[in-house]
Amino acid sequence: MTPVNILIVDDRKENIIALEALLNRPDIQLFATTSPNDALKIAWENPIDIALIDVQMPEMDGFELVQMLKANPRTKNILIIFVTAISKESKYAVKGFGAGAVDYLYKPLDPYITYAKVDAFIQLARSQNDIRQKNNELEDFAIVVKNSADIICAVDAENFRIKSVNPAVETILGHKQAAVLGTSIIDLAIDTDQPVFRKKLGEIVKDNKSFAVSELQFNTFDKHVIWVECRASYRNKTIFINISNISPQKSYQLQLIKSKEAAEYGKKVKETFLANMSHELRTPVNGIIGLSSLLRKTPLNNQQNNLLDMLETSSRSLLGVINDVLDISKMEAGKLNIVRSPNNIKAIVNSVAGLLKFNADEKDLEFITEIDNDIPETLMVDSLRLNQILMNLLSNAIKFTDRGYVKLNVSVLQKSNNKVKLKFSVEDTGIGIPPARLSKIFESFEQAEDDTSNKYGGTGLGLAIVKRLIELKGGELTVSSKPGTGSIFSFVNWFAIANHPQVPKMVKTSTKLAPFLNTSVLVAEDNLINQFMVTKLLKDWNVKVEIVDTGDKALEKLKETRYDLVLMDTHMPGLSGYQTARAIRTEFEEPMRSIPIISLSASAFEHEQLEAIAAGMNDVLSKPFEAHELHAKIAKVLKDKKMAKRAV
Repeated sequence: MTPVNILIVDDRKENIIALEALLNRPDIQLFATTSPNDALKIAWENPIDIALIDVQMPEMDGFELVQMLKANPRTKNILIIFVTAISKESKYAVKGFGAGAVDYLYKPLDPYITYAKVDAFIQLARSQNDIRQKNNELEDFAIVVKNSADIICAVDAENFRIKSVNPAVETILGHKQAAVLGTSIIDLAIDTDQPVFRKKLGEIVKDNKSFAVSELQFNTFDKHVIWVECRASYRNKTIFINISNISPQKSYQLQLIKSKEAAEYGKKVKETFLANMSHELRTPVNGIIGLSSLLRKTPLNNQQNNLLDMLETSSRSLLGVINDVLDISKMEAGKLNIVRSPNNIKAIVNSVAGLLKFNADEKDLEFITEIDNDIPETLMVDSLRLNQILMNLLSNAIKFTDRGYVKLNVSVLQKSNNKVKLKFSVEDTGIGIPPARLSKIFESFEQAEDDTSNKYGGTGLGLAIVKRLIELKGGELTVSSKPGTGSIFSFVNWFAIANHPQVPKMVKTSTKLAPFLNTSVLVAEDNLINQFMVTKLLKDWNVKVEIVDTGDKALEKLKETRYDLVLMDTHMPGLSGYQTARAIRTEFEEPMRSIPIISLSASAFEHEQLEAIAAGMNDVLSKPFEAHELHAKIAKVLKDKKMAKRAV
């Protein structure tokens, strides 16, 4: 508790000592002097609450001293108690009260009366101090309210009429301060928001809420509409409301929503375009590769075989470009996953080297592979993506090297428990990369020079794919290069050591595939070349085939004829493959309802393959496909069908 300051002024020292002894207590602080001039100085320097002043003093009497204290704004609020030995006549009392005193004490002092009176004025002084402090706080709050950028108002809780409001109402809404007093605050809201606003304020009063927030639209004086946030508190039948203009934030939020919607729409358009592009490009490529395979089964001379080799190389090159574009799209969408399984790194590296050595030999380049013998036999590796990384790096090295060598080195950097850290380096003596372009070559569609594409071909996607694949695998790709001397691309990655390698089943395409006895297949495919190719393959396997080019026709055929299997293209005019499959699964009776369906999808997107399974198809085969892949899929679903019959 803050002590109350009491000043004692008396020209006789013994009187001061007596009063100090009488009044001494822990909740007050005493100041004393025998000089009126010193008393003025003490009162000026200290916040005196009560002054006990002797009337008769030689230098200056008590009346004069009090008049001087009351004349100064700093000391005018001191509670004055005169202590006097002169007559108790009313004229002296009137003179004292006129000077500003609040009471008299008469000598000789009665200790009980003196203590009681001073105690009463101590309580009064303490109350006055509290009031003064609260008034100061109120004045501070009044300044804050007056200068606030938000509208601050007090509203009658019974009728919602505005009792007081600060000047911000003119700045935000354009209404004069005096004009809105006594009006309903509900009327400030737009017509459609008024019922909501009224209900909200009613709930605040009903539930006696100390805080509630709502966003509304208000009309301005010039008939514009703005967004506001109302923060309300209820107390003593009054609602205190703070109203902020949040139109800029709302506008920004709206822009963000529109941007998000535009981005999502753009993403959807892009995905649709890529899905269509995948279908439109991969479908004819499937036809080219399939027809090439069929053509090889006919009698050919050496020249025709060479032409077929070039045709297959060109078609697979085109397929590689398509896959690169789709891979970039999947990476940007975050839909490309790394799937690790037990594999032999040396076998993967040797396989890639074996495929590309022919390209190096054609350019008379030395092709070198160096594989560290300390590499564990079996590691957890995504063989498909590692193969893709090495193929891209080595293909680039061969493409941009005209003389010298291309070298692939795989070395062990560190071993730790059941992990090993490997470094893959692809070094060449090719054209090199200018320093200014080093940071650009990993961006999509970028190449080392502006004319690189014209001189060497390519889309500029290879290194972008490599970098992102390596990062997805948790590694880091680095490059050092010198124009005219060559380049070294390296990446480092940790691999978990596995127990057993996953040995891929090798299928010899030249081996004659077993026929399917007493099997009839309905093929729903709208592309003529693919119709021809699939029909030829199936007839080679003794399969009875019927072709339709739409989903509607497929449904009609299934109503008329019993088949063992349906090969269904996903993209067809009219009913799509998905819709057709759903119709079969929901509208047909058994056994046709459960007929095996294999989707022949030209899409490389996982969501389309998942949609095919969700539509009721048993399996998915992506175009382009090899004959043995189709044979394996058919064999599997027919086997599953037989097993299901036996189980029944």
